[in-house]
Amino acid sequence: MTTLEAWVEQMWQGTIESINIADGAKEPMREIAEARALPGVGLEGDRYALGQGTFFKPEPSYELTLIEAEAIEALRRDYAIELAPRDARRNLVTRDVPLNHLVGKEFFIGEVKIRGIRLCEPCDHLQHLTGQPVIKGLLHRGGLRAQILSEGTIHVSDIVRA
Repeated sequence: MTTLEAWVEQMWQGTIESINIADGAKEPMREIAEARALPGVGLEGDRYALGQGTFFKPEPSYELTLIEAEAIEALRRDYAIELAPRDARRNLVTRDVPLNHLVGKEFFIGEVKIRGIRLCEPCDHLQHLTGQPVIKGLLHRGGLRAQILSEGTIHVSDIVRA
């Protein structure tokens, strides 16, 4: 990585626009104002933290999912698909955060330390639950699976930074 690339990578700063959890697999997501992030578990009260997610595996990449608000807006603009942020079925909706570039990187949401694990690509399950043809529009923009490294509370409007 060049010095310029490293500088650019550290210059972004975004925010949390929405926090979403579901009580169980296939249950509707509901928006909440804050959530307790628990390392090795997930967001308190969410289906994956409770071990009830459809694709649950007890591994770090199932602790937290994020998606860019810009990806949801592009879905509407480029594919005429309306999707409420919570219907993307990701825990956190961010703004001005380069999620694809955070695979393998550590970052902070407020005071909670997070590690990007892998991309969270859209799947048939998401398409089925939304009733929308979202796979093409969210391909490589479906978000990030992440590990929670430190305990704390995440709030809507928290700063996300490298």
